[in-house]
Amino acid sequence: MIHYYHFGYRYPSASTPVLRDLSFVLPEGAFVLVIGPSGAGKSTFLRTLNGLVPHFYGGEVSGRVRVAGRDPIAAAPRGMADVVGMVFQDPESGFVVDRVEEELAFALENRALPQDIMRKRVEEALDQLKIAHLRARPVSALSGGEKQRVAIASVLTLHPQVLVLDEPTSQLDPQAAEEVLLALRQLNEDLGITVVLSEHRLERVVQYADYVLYWPGDGGPPMLGEPEEVLRQIPLTPPLITLGKALGWQPLPLTIKEGRRHARTLKQHLHFPEPEQRMPRAVANGHEPAIRVEQVWHRYDNGVEALRGVSLSVAPGEFVALMGRNGSGKSTLLKHLVGLLKPQAGEIAVGGHDPVRTPTEELTTTIAYVPQNPDRLLFSDSVADELRFSRRAHRLPPAPQEDEALLESLGIAHLAGRHPHDLSAGERQRLALAAVLVTDPSILLLDEPTRGLDYVQKRELARLLQQLRERGKTILMATHDVELVAATADRVALMAEGEIVVDGPARRVMSESLIFASQVNKLFRDPRLLTPADVLACLDGGVPSTAPMHDDFSSSSHSGYRFS
Repeated sequence: MIHYYHFGYRYPSASTPVLRDLSFVLPEGAFVLVIGPSGAGKSTFLRTLNGLVPHFYGGEVSGRVRVAGRDPIAAAPRGMADVVGMVFQDPESGFVVDRVEEELAFALENRALPQDIMRKRVEEALDQLKIAHLRARPVSALSGGEKQRVAIASVLTLHPQVLVLDEPTSQLDPQAAEEVLLALRQLNEDLGITVVLSEHRLERVVQYADYVLYWPGDGGPPMLGEPEEVLRQIPLTPPLITLGKALGWQPLPLTIKEGRRHARTLKQHLHFPEPEQRMPRAVANGHEPAIRVEQVWHRYDNGVEALRGVSLSVAPGEFVALMGRNGSGKSTLLKHLVGLLKPQAGEIAVGGHDPVRTPTEELTTTIAYVPQNPDRLLFSDSVADELRFSRRAHRLPPAPQEDEALLESLGIAHLAGRHPHDLSAGERQRLALAAVLVTDPSILLLDEPTRGLDYVQKRELARLLQQLRERGKTILMATHDVELVAATADRVALMAEGEIVVDGPARRVMSESLIFASQVNKLFRDPRLLTPADVLACLDGGVPSTAPMHDDFSSSSHSGYRFS
């Protein structure tokens, strides 16, 4: 189905190829999971399947590629549209009209297909993705998971033989992500469509894959094989597999079901010290909250009531995670805290300021906000210039050594001379975080900070956030990344339909949830065990000397328990 023969590609402004000497075959009807470090070339590879690379981006190509017998380089994207369906990370970027049924028919109309064939294909796509009830809805009013399924349905109307998806679950909550992945697996099994999917959150998708294509990111050739074979050899693994590798489990479990057999035996060797409750010093001393939200309401112009009497208090030095399904109100709440939205009722104080009445230049000396889309914070011509721009904007003196150290801590110091728009999504996310951290804010507001990050980068981000917290910074983070929350947060505030429905210690809230529990917690169903580090710390005799812990987040003892 998909053949690469000594294929290579170099971007116009790059000195070295991003893809070099690719030679492999992806079988027809396979579900192929493409993984690797952020910036390794995964998205570039996906775009070669339908000719977007090089036709849209330019650059130099060598070797050959064939997809279903066609040459994407010669055919170009238009000539590959009926063979390869492409769904991007942000589904909204591909929408043309605002009504679901019309969006599904748009590509068919462009090809001037007969009316009866168009209606038949639209109905089939609506049924295959289980979105018939959405046909008359505006696309702009859909949830993240619904938009992703509409995007998939819109390319299915052309009956492609290959479906290519670039991180389709990166913006989705766990439940919506599972619905999308189950739909893809059904399309793969029932219709025989070849699925090629790139993803960083492997805990969501690895159980569906027939093959894993691993991009090492060091210029070396990719590794292709069955999931267990590849994951046993690479550093980027989800928590369940990380734990299995550390303890030498055979066969390596890819699902919680497969891991339960090993967990039952392991429980006999775990020793739990008495839990020690830990609270930020400011909470214990009764200090004024760093963030205070009281009975806040907000309704958008389209009538959606996004916040309904929300109350939340975050103490200085506390790390609180906002969780909940897409559309539950997390991002809306963060925008209120920086004055981007005005509450229609209720009161807000952040760092002692009313964010609506406080001038932006004064507010940003205390509060740093990183939105979901990092491009909104990036204005300069190079990575290093972004940090210099932030310092100038806040009337801070130049500090090149501090800037370099900050970029180094985020793993992007080697990109200092690159233009921000030439970076991968994960690299831009880290650059946006660096740009706000140069001001040394006391309060940090993060909206989905792990979008586009691999496991190693998330581990480094977790360490950085823990260091900031230890320095007394207050952190409020909206995220769907349950593994990051398990490793870092003191508290979890769970939102639903504009309300906070649960607010408590991370260990208790996550262990009482079926959806927002970490992999390790699902494995043991014990609030004392959220991460692989928690398990290994409780083993009789300690961590095995051969345990490879290179891809685990640090211990989550700060989340309510401490292990000796």
